[in-house]
Amino acid sequence: MKSHILTSSIIAVYALFGTASFAQEVNLDPIVVGADFREQNLSQVGGSVSLIDEKNLYDKASQSFVEVIAAEPNVNFSSGASKAKYIQIRGIGERAQFVTPINPSVGIIADGIDFSQSALGVTLYDTKQIEVLRGPQGTTFGANGLAGVVNIETNEPTDEAGGHVEATAGNYNTKAFGLTLNAPIIKDELLSRFTIYQNSSDGYTNNTYLGRDDTANIDELSAKAKLKWFASDRHTIDLTLQHVDINNGYDAFTFDNSRNSHADQPGADAQKTNAFALKSTYQMSQEMHLVSALSYSQSDLEYSYDEDWSFVGEFDESLFPYSSFDQYLRDRKQLDADVRLVSDEAGRIFSGMTDWTVGAYYKDFSEDLTRNYTYLASPFLSDYATKNTALYGQLDTHFTNKFTLVTGLRVEQWEAQYGDSDLSSIDTQAVLTGGKIGLNYQQATNRLFYVTLAKGYKPGGANADTRLSSTQKEYETETLWNVDLGLNSSHFDNKIKSRLNLFYGKRKDQQVEDSFLINRGDGSTEFVDYLSNAAEGSYYGLESQVDYYPIENLHIFESIGLLQSKFDSFPSNTAVQGRTPAHAPKYQYVIGLDYLFFDAWTFRSNIEGKDAFYFSNRHNEKAEAYDLWHASLEYTTGEFTASLWVRNITNEVYQTRGFGDFGNNPGNGYTVEEYVQLGTPRTAGVTLSYDF
Repeated sequence: MKSHILTSSIIAVYALFGTASFAQEVNLDPIVVGADFREQNLSQVGGSVSLIDEKNLYDKASQSFVEVIAAEPNVNFSSGASKAKYIQIRGIGERAQFVTPINPSVGIIADGIDFSQSALGVTLYDTKQIEVLRGPQGTTFGANGLAGVVNIETNEPTDEAGGHVEATAGNYNTKAFGLTLNAPIIKDELLSRFTIYQNSSDGYTNNTYLGRDDTANIDELSAKAKLKWFASDRHTIDLTLQHVDINNGYDAFTFDNSRNSHADQPGADAQKTNAFALKSTYQMSQEMHLVSALSYSQSDLEYSYDEDWSFVGEFDESLFPYSSFDQYLRDRKQLDADVRLVSDEAGRIFSGMTDWTVGAYYKDFSEDLTRNYTYLASPFLSDYATKNTALYGQLDTHFTNKFTLVTGLRVEQWEAQYGDSDLSSIDTQAVLTGGKIGLNYQQATNRLFYVTLAKGYKPGGANADTRLSSTQKEYETETLWNVDLGLNSSHFDNKIKSRLNLFYGKRKDQQVEDSFLINRGDGSTEFVDYLSNAAEGSYYGLESQVDYYPIENLHIFESIGLLQSKFDSFPSNTAVQGRTPAHAPKYQYVIGLDYLFFDAWTFRSNIEGKDAFYFSNRHNEKAEAYDLWHASLEYTTGEFTASLWVRNITNEVYQTRGFGDFGNNPGNGYTVEEYVQLGTPRTAGVTLSYDF
């Protein structure tokens, strides 16, 4: 009830602030969004976009990248691992991965490197900004952008020699250390920036059987080098090298849904990634420039867990206990190449009215899996490989100084090959098309209206399990048509800045995670997970963000996401027809403030809330609605900063992943009951940093 009252109050505040009709004509924010073909100020972007800047990332140790973006409107996540690493936007996105290869619904790009299937490797240190683009991004990102795209940019090398050192200490034995060196190699010609960040914690699980409190520990190392070479006045080359080494423990589920584990074989959630991105920007003439980008990544991943959540001897043999361990080892490789020509103002066509972009894209992805499982006579092996080739283009036609028509088209050839040690072999290929058409109306300097119709797509694929029927072994491509209608504006001499977006989407051949259960002879239950197509789905809702500066030193902000989503038709599972899909809460909000006082102290506080949502499309168990309160106090003098932060101040108990239709406890005869993974408890710490 508290959440509904608070949400209604926030909407009322937006209505008060967002409908002012006597706003003065001033410039909107200078924040630049770089995820599209052309950089634009946030206020000039015709679409639903959120931006998180560096000052709001004060807790880089205990707060994961996915949890940060899940505070944005209509962005949710699922855990089922050491950290949350699966994202849903407007109710669309994956919730887990086991034996079946997946094609992501949400694209994640970090400094030009694709982390869409490896979000655990995205860390927050030295981040400049995070851009969250909601809705299909078919023209710019193709197959990875059905639900939206998250673009992460870290700080660029500069001409100024210096650096940054940062240390964090917190509860649960949290320790983190970061170092940045900005070192011009040749002044005004070759610049470099180097960062390293180590983060560790015991985690939030107490394993009473092993007598350990670190079986769900965090152990993360990330290192990055960025070089910027001004090869000439017309040519710039950027190189990013990245190394990620994550060795987290995984020990999350218990019979009583507490943090006290009995597992005798705790699992792991690990990722080692080496990657690079090379980008060339060449000014060919006054009319156009050429952007060429190449990236490559290689990742070794382990996801493993104690399936029985107990130790041998915990239950009497008459209760038919079992002991099982499941391990998934993946080797992923990905190569991306993108070449595009982008017009400049002098190169506009059609009587100087139209900016244009044309490009070509190639992607080569492979994933080799080894599954070691107690109930398999030998390891299960599979290999999955995809190739994408795409041509795309976009026209931005300025009919007047106020009206701009945006049209984009992408045509993509998709090929996939799957094979495994059970002698399954499935090849798929398709020609996929996406794009958009939009109209922007710049009524005044401080008011932009827009409407956009976009089409996104997500390729079909293969399911990896011999127990599936022939019709269940493959699933089809999903398509999404989406309409966004919005207003970006400022009011009262720029004291209030707002973004309001209304949307509607229609999904065809909607891909959903499905599963069935197999009862073993020892009384335990095994899941058989697979992907299938619901016939149709739809959603509609609202996203709004307001920034209010009543006085110079005070910033009040709100962020709201409202979502109504449902399965319009689901012939193979009529029980959920008309129901909300899993992990699609009906509301989300953040309301907070930043207050600067005594010219050196900054107090930040916010409350974020989320409605209840279904864990799965197979049963009716839900995560409860929750509200989390966070705060920090920061002191800055010269180059030194000290920050004291607390997250989840009231130690709210909430769920991030759950199962509700199987029994795993021999002690109660394997009675079917709900099992959940709990979200992050209260964390607190201090971060000290120094710029030199």
